[in-house]
Amino acid sequence: MNNFWDWLGRCVVFAPAALVFVLGGSALAGIRLSEKTQARATKLFVSIGLFSAIAILIRMLLTDSHYVPIAFGDWVVLHECDFHFSAKVIFDRLSIPVCILTYLLCGTIAAFAAKYLHRDAGFRRFFMLYSIFLLGMILAVLAGTIEMLFTGWEMVGLSSALLVAYFHERTAPVENGHRVWTVYRIADAAFLIAAVLLHHMSGAGDFANCVGSDTWPEGCTILTSHQAFYVGLLLMIAVAGKSALIPFSGWLPRAMEGPTPSSAVFYGALSVHLGVYLLLRVSPILNASPGLEWIVIIWGACSAILASIIVRVQTDAKSALAYSSLTQVSLIVVEIGFGFRYLALVHLIGHACLRTLQLLRAPTMLRDHHLLENAVGQHLIWGGSDESQKIPEWLRNWLYRLAVERGYWDHALDNWLVRPFMTVFQTCNALEESWTKVLRGKSPAKPPQPPHWSLLDESR
Repeated sequence: MNNFWDWLGRCVVFAPAALVFVLGGSALAGIRLSEKTQARATKLFVSIGLFSAIAILIRMLLTDSHYVPIAFGDWVVLHECDFHFSAKVIFDRLSIPVCILTYLLCGTIAAFAAKYLHRDAGFRRFFMLYSIFLLGMILAVLAGTIEMLFTGWEMVGLSSALLVAYFHERTAPVENGHRVWTVYRIADAAFLIAAVLLHHMSGAGDFANCVGSDTWPEGCTILTSHQAFYVGLLLMIAVAGKSALIPFSGWLPRAMEGPTPSSAVFYGALSVHLGVYLLLRVSPILNASPGLEWIVIIWGACSAILASIIVRVQTDAKSALAYSSLTQVSLIVVEIGFGFRYLALVHLIGHACLRTLQLLRAPTMLRDHHLLENAVGQHLIWGGSDESQKIPEWLRNWLYRLAVERGYWDHALDNWLVRPFMTVFQTCNALEESWTKVLRGKSPAKPPQPPHWSLLDESR
């Protein structure tokens, strides 16, 4: 019987992996699958993973078990260095609800995208990246070690950035996708350093060792208060990058350049909440450092206040929904900082479902608004709120400028982070070229190139 439940647990992980293999393998083999075949394959493997996860949940409820680990063995063991890397997934009160939520929302998005992107030139590319995203989310949610969580984290980031640049024939989506990928690199670097420190401090990346062997959220970390502070601060930087907290909130509206299905499942439902999920998973580390908890609370509160101001001046529906999502995600971070773990989990699930519905409705919202005006026979007038009139005019103007400039965080990052790095790299490149010329000596002169019209004449 235990082998049967173990087999079901493996199906939860292997179902999205099989989908990646089918869609990616067919592309590599030059086999062109029809849209209907890709949609059916997606439906099949998502259904297998979903029903397997529901079956495990039923088993946990019937047997009153709160922790079901499934190990895939140790991949690296270095006894002399007290280091080992193992592959393990865990089903507990945190992972199983988010896993089922992932399958439900991804299945809904797949059904919507099959109609929405019908006959689109990038239909296969979308579903290929979608399958990578689904696999990354499942690995990150069910990860029993920080290495597996980082693997899923990277797959989610890669697919997200590529889908932001989905319409690559235009310049803006490519630039915005590059911006998203750059911010993710900063978050991933902080995450990677935190993972290395956890290995150094505990000798393993297993969450059972790092955050306690008790079931979530009653675990107690083995780290000291100072160790928990520094590791938690690095993880908080990773969370800020992935969940678009300040100062990285500028990439979230840019991510709306992608198609509506990916905007809904990534930046309204799942990807933007992955940083929050990481905080919930390592919540015992937060408990070990009161100073870190206050940093989490203040960071989330500042992000929520700024997002609630910026959302009031947005002129398109998807950007407004993006900052509305950021407001709620920031409030979830505040709840985690105060220690309300279950409230944050319920908030996460409810908010993800709501934003998915709103973003899927965004393309038809304007058409429905016009239909409603035609039915009424006049324009629908929104008077706004009278509360804003109580604010002094000079403060209203300052807040408006702050909201239009999105808190000036993009300018600050460009001036204080990106530009210094670019200056250093360009200086190193110039020095390398100058020393190369000196060591190489004078290079032979290149033959003169014919005018461009001569080349055109020759090519005719």
